[in-house]
Amino acid sequence: MTEPHAACRRTVLRGAALAGVAGLGLTACSGSGKDKAAATGPVDLGPATEVAVGGAKLFRDDKVVVSQPTQGAYKAVSAVCTHAGCVVDKVEDGIVSCPCHGSRFNATTGAVVQGPATEPLPAVGVRVEGGKLITGPKA
Repeated sequence: MTEPHAACRRTVLRGAALAGVAGLGLTACSGSGKDKAAATGPVDLGPATEVAVGGAKLFRDDKVVVSQPTQGAYKAVSAVCTHAGCVVDKVEDGIVSCPCHGSRFNATTGAVVQGPATEPLPAVGVRVEGGKLITGPKA
């Protein structure tokens, strides 16, 4: 038997994974209001220099992973695992890891490296403005 809110939770999590931090607000099915809504405007992640060339950084509170594969070229993916909706907890050697069930993803492309996840982490818009990384709508 399925939990009463399982289907609703699954729908919300799938939407979160697809939306990333692209500006769509999300609310919990239970209506508890405890879940933090996704960004509806630009989000300042801090200095672009915090992401090394060839590296990646997790911005856990903002649910985004930003990489800089080559000098000045930034890419971002959602930090919400596409398997069960957990927020990833670390980035090491270009691999993003989810603590819930062990899924692993490429930090630059979001591609699944190890399941159980079968869908990649969705891309999120990111730009540099005034030396700062900005993500969210129109990034």
